[in-house]
Amino acid sequence: MGEKLICNNKKAFHDYFIEERFEAGMVLQGTEVKSLRLGKANLNDSFALVRNGEVFLHNLHISPYDFGNRENHDADRLRKLLLHKNEIEKLFSKIREKGYSVVPLRLYFKKGLAKVELGLAKGKKLYDKREDLKKKDQTREMAVALKERNK
Repeated sequence: MGEKLICNNKKAFHDYFIEERFEAGMVLQGTEVKSLRLGKANLNDSFALVRNGEVFLHNLHISPYDFGNRENHDADRLRKLLLHKNEIEKLFSKIREKGYSVVPLRLYFKKGLAKVELGLAKGKKLYDKREDLKKKDQTREMAVALKERNK
């Protein structure tokens, strides 16, 4: 049983250099899991913070479950992430350095459990973003040229 992708955070790869990745579990309510199974989640503008030795995910939007009743969850609540103690200490020490932050890269199910992939990220400057776009355009043009040549 492999991984089932729920959603990606493409914006994170555009705005940050991803230096290290961590896999974390999430503490969820029942209706949140049902919404995730339907793919109703949004990672844009979300980030993780360390408080009192625990990691929390902010601004993760999981839409309310359509068939949920009064027990339905709040869409933008804080969600606790489950990491090993040494991983939390490593993240906390890096976050205190200037320019580092922790951003979620993707949300997925692994062996039936909801997981989030966190990236230890350093912000890109505007010229870095332009350089990445230029490289992306060049590779796309090369692929098109090769495809036309091989016809």
